[in-house]
Amino acid sequence: MEGLERADVLFHNLVAEKKVPGLAVTILDRGKLVLEKGYGFSNFENRKRIDPKQTIFRIASISKCITGLALGKMMEEGIVDLDRSFYTYVPYYPKKRYDFTLRQLAGHIAGVRGYRGKEFALNQDYSIQEGVEIFKNDPLLFEPGSNYLYNSFDFVLLSLAMQEASGVPFHKYVEENVLKPLGMENTFPREDGVENLAEFYTKRTLCFKRSVEVNNTYKLAGGGFLSTSEDVAKLGQSILERKLLKKETYDQLLTSQTVDGKPTYYGLGFQVSQDNKGRAFVGHVGNSVGAYTNLFVYPEAEKVVAVLINCTDPKVQSVLDGAIDSVFKHNA
Repeated sequence: MEGLERADVLFHNLVAEKKVPGLAVTILDRGKLVLEKGYGFSNFENRKRIDPKQTIFRIASISKCITGLALGKMMEEGIVDLDRSFYTYVPYYPKKRYDFTLRQLAGHIAGVRGYRGKEFALNQDYSIQEGVEIFKNDPLLFEPGSNYLYNSFDFVLLSLAMQEASGVPFHKYVEENVLKPLGMENTFPREDGVENLAEFYTKRTLCFKRSVEVNNTYKLAGGGFLSTSEDVAKLGQSILERKLLKKETYDQLLTSQTVDGKPTYYGLGFQVSQDNKGRAFVGHVGNSVGAYTNLFVYPEAEKVVAVLINCTDPKVQSVLDGAIDSVFKHNA
């Protein structure tokens, strides 16, 4: 058994073997839909099934790809300059030992710290500006440009700068300039009032438990968007087709940053890396409270794989990798 059939079985078994509560999968091959399916439950308690077109998941760090596209749009419109100091746009932010730029923030080389303690699962309704209070008085961990440290606070600062520079609330700018043009009608900045929202779970030894309540509003740019696997695949396809931005802009977003001449495997809002079989992809893996997500966009093979799971990291990436590998064997 090879190809899509095997991938389908692997996805199905994740639910059958109680490794995940549910998942939605959308796979495109040269723009054509080859697999779109929901597996398992969006809500265990009432046995509500997952629908890849309608069930809304937290997409975790795939949010950074959406932010990357919005940043690209602002570059093209002359609203921001990636190589200007962050303080050009946010002069009231406490001064650090070193200056840093928007490009360094978007590429995780600015030296900003990551989560500590319970910050990963914060349940406060902070605005972006209020969220900055969490870490604004902490020193940078290294001189910007000298090291790489992946974190979501970089993107809190980036979205604050984008908001200040454009004079438009970050979520509104994204909606008008990314989501609407790409037809991503089921992608949202907040959970309030969203229909078809999945229930979010955390894996325990013998069962799935509802995740703790979180509010991701302040870190929307780095990990707060909600979407369907169908919409996430649209995002991926738009990158293959270069449909939102100019080629030169995509080249900037999708080129790995370097530290000491070595690639970080991260562009601006996008992982620029290789899968477990060495195939080049751009996109993102995400993990947040009640969510684990994959967006793999393969420019050479023109394939897009979007997988959304309603459970905090269930440790199934190797199975997802195997399923993705099967998709490649579909045409072999």
